[in-house]
Amino acid sequence: MASTSTTFSISSSSTLIDGKAPRQSAAVSLPTLPPPPMAVPSQSVRDTWTSTAYCRKISRNVVAMATGETSAEVTAAELPDEIVKSIQEAWEKLEDKYAVTSLALAGAVGLWVSTGMISAIDRLPLVPGVLELVGIGYTGWFAYQNLVFKPDREALINKIKDTYKDIIGSS
Repeated sequence: MASTSTTFSISSSSTLIDGKAPRQSAAVSLPTLPPPPMAVPSQSVRDTWTSTAYCRKISRNVVAMATGETSAEVTAAELPDEIVKSIQEAWEKLEDKYAVTSLALAGAVGLWVSTGMISAIDRLPLVPGVLELVGIGYTGWFAYQNLVFKPDREALINKIKDTYKDIIGSS
């Protein structure tokens, strides 16, 4: 059976719809679907109708997705004004915007570099397995040292609370 393709032309009118700019027309080349399976004598007519209905449902979803709005337009429109206003107010309260911007940029670069290093290490043979064993071993050691016995648990909880108070401050 030879595969053929059909060209569909998608175009829009020149008027604005919902305040949006008109979309450009585009030609999309789509392969045609194979014909639905023929009913075999052992297969009931109901099964054939079910598969045909399923194919129609899929084609409706594809058409709906092709003509609908993109998710970026939807999420940008649904962003609450309160969040934007609170971010703007926090930005206006900052005294050293240059330092905050530099820290954010350095954090993004650090995240990008660390992701690259982790992916490079992950591609090396045997290293991911060894690191996984080291992690499992350290987790077991930590649990035995700090979580198994009650006095050790209480000491760990007190240490966490003290560190929290040092960072946040006691109120």
